[in-house]
Amino acid sequence: MNDPANVEYRIAHLKERLAAEELGELGIRVEARGSSVAVVGTVPTAQCREELLRTVHEELDGQTVHFDVAVADATAPDHSEEVT
Repeated sequence: MNDPANVEYRIAHLKERLAAEELGELGIRVEARGSSVAVVGTVPTAQCREELLRTVHEELDGQTVHFDVAVADATAPDHSEEVT
């Protein structure tokens, strides 16, 4: 089983790395959940999601990670919205 103090240290290091890179502006949450780590949030592009996934796996190698990061749909609507 992973040492909880070590997991918290690795999470803190990951957060510092994300803050130092362009990914820091994304508002991603990283938190310990029992014996695993949850990475949750929304990113603007699939490329950002892939970069985030790569960074998380580099920093948390060997740790169970639940990656719940969606890509925002930034496409323009195909019709106007009626407000009544």
